[in-house]
Amino acid sequence: MRTPRGTGPLRHAPFRWLVTARTVSIVGNAVAPIALAFAVLDLTGSPVDLGLVVAARSVANVAVLLFGGVLADRLPRDVLLVVTSLAAAATQATIAVLVLTGSATVPLLVLLSVLNGAVAAVSLPTTAAMVPETVPATELRPANAVIRLALNGGTIVGASAGAAVVAVVGAGWGLAIDAAGFALAALLFTRIRLPRRVRDVDAEPTSVLADLRDGWAEFTRRRWVWTVVAQFTVLNAAFVGATTVLGPVVADGSFGRAAWGLVVSAQTVGLALGAVVALRWRPRRALGIGVATMAVTALPAAALGLVPTLPVLLVAFLLGGTALELFSIAWDHALQTNVPRELLSRVYSYDMVGSFIAVPLGEALVGPLAGVVGTPATLVGCAVVIVLATAVAASTRSVRRVEVTTA
Repeated sequence: MRTPRGTGPLRHAPFRWLVTARTVSIVGNAVAPIALAFAVLDLTGSPVDLGLVVAARSVANVAVLLFGGVLADRLPRDVLLVVTSLAAAATQATIAVLVLTGSATVPLLVLLSVLNGAVAAVSLPTTAAMVPETVPATELRPANAVIRLALNGGTIVGASAGAAVVAVVGAGWGLAIDAAGFALAALLFTRIRLPRRVRDVDAEPTSVLADLRDGWAEFTRRRWVWTVVAQFTVLNAAFVGATTVLGPVVADGSFGRAAWGLVVSAQTVGLALGAVVALRWRPRRALGIGVATMAVTALPAAALGLVPTLPVLLVAFLLGGTALELFSIAWDHALQTNVPRELLSRVYSYDMVGSFIAVPLGEALVGPLAGVVGTPATLVGCAVVIVLATAVAASTRSVRRVEVTTA
């Protein structure tokens, strides 16, 4: 899609600062999963310990997400992003110092991962609901695609550079880069200038519980919303367990750590490709198509289990990333155009809780399961689970019938 000079979402200053800040943070944050995974493996060599560390972050993230959604609907979202970015910088800097000084232990990494996950639980629904505040409604679809392209580009750079940093100078420096990225993002978020939301002065103050009930009512009244979230409850547990925990284990035993960074980058190239396709191809029922294409995300897990060679993995992760991005842009657009603005962060938080709640289980179980039945069998099993969850959601009429505007 071609955008005339001076038009499009980037002509809005708040959106430009939002894109810039998020891109900077993602460059650093793309390094973190690679660095943390190999830091734990260097420390104990145990995939079970790695699963516990990453699961601890996910548990805290899920536990705090609903509260984060309430905060994001009550408080200025731009201010929240500054605070959460600074807090994330502090937690990652502490982990980096522990790793670099040889003081890291699994319990300490678990504790800091819990803190980092709690901070992310506030920032995630905040950033998701920020886009409609920075551009007009008619520019939401291109704005979502632009921000996803920027984030994907940052992830490509971060993952590739991060793998090289980890391989050459160690995991601790990779985590230090992540901390610096969050600190710079906090500075950039201060540049966003948004009009403050005005509350009805005659309205009675509401409790957190009442806000959560309102968000739940909005979340459950559309069947297509909770059906897709249920799909991702299962899909994410299988996919994240396979790629985040067992992926580095397979890499360590075969093609190497630096090459694993290339594999992760291939997925991000696929995400960027999916965003470009979404800009040009705008079917009315994009959500149903996106849901169905999530079956393609089974390919990375299957390839790790059956053909763990670099060329095959690069193609599998690229295709999986493309499918994921086609879904993600359609999903964001559907939510942002159907959910009232004042409830959007809470609906996003319920979406994220449902999507992430089983991720810690997947992360914690794949290690022991691989020890019992073998890593290849566990990875193939994860691929089968992804396909089955997708088939159920894609066959649901309410999902297939959702239409999104193409303006």
